Amino acid sequence: MKRFKNKVVLVTGAASGMGRSSCLRLASEGALIYGIDLDDAGLAATAERVRSAGGTMEVAVRDVTSKDQCVSAVNEAVETYGHLDVLANVAGVCRFGHAHAVTEEEWNFVLAVNLSGPFFLSQAAIPALIESKGNIVNVASVFGVTGQAYSAAYCASKGGLIQLTKSMAVEYAKESVRINAICPGSTNTEMMAGIDFSEDMDWNLIERATKAAVGEPEDIASAIAYLASDEAKMVNGSIFVVDNGLLAG
Repeated sequence: MKRFKNKVVLVTGAASGMGRSSCLRLASEGALIYGIDLDDAGLAATAERVRSAGGTMEVAVRDVTSKDQCVSAVNEAVETYGHLDVLANVAGVCRFGHAHAVTEEEWNFVLAVNLSGPFFLSQAAIPALIESKGNIVNVASVFGVTGQAYSAAYCASKGGLIQLTKSMAVEYAKESVRINAICPGSTNTEMMAGIDFSEDMDWNLIERATKAAVGEPEDIASAIAYLASDEAKMVNGSIFVVDNGLLAG
């Protein structure tokens, strides 16, 4: 399928995990990818894989916690390819720890990456997306819908992203800009593998996150590809859960 032939897609968190898988999947369907991340080497590796498979990808090291860099990333994507059709807000961070021990710096960082970044990128992209009648796909989390112990900042940021998705979907529906969110369950990414669990945490509270099978980044990339495609032209303001039944149990 070439659902994204000549479509321009800006992907955040493109250096690894869900972001890398999304770049590979969308490029395989004809998308012209502009990927951003802080990890220069990871970006280069993603771009090499995309190009080796016959796809097109340009990259830039950008920090989504900076409004100015969010704006510049959108502008550069448009300047590079001439237009913008899809913004995929995939970049995210998670910090595990007791809520009473979360520092102001940790709180602000998690919200900056997971919530403020997607907002500033979306804000900058909206004019171009109105012109192209494009769409935004935000990667939230099942833990923006239900609680998870030791993840107060993460849950708050992802819950906020879900509400941001709904609010902007309503606001721009008449402009033919669709805005949706995906809520992955536990997924086999570098971020998940790097979570540090201290010995004083109750494992029974933690393991509820993995009581359903752990997914792969490609599973999330497939969902992003669907929501970003014209096949989902009637899907707007949707909170699309990809968790192998975790929330249903």
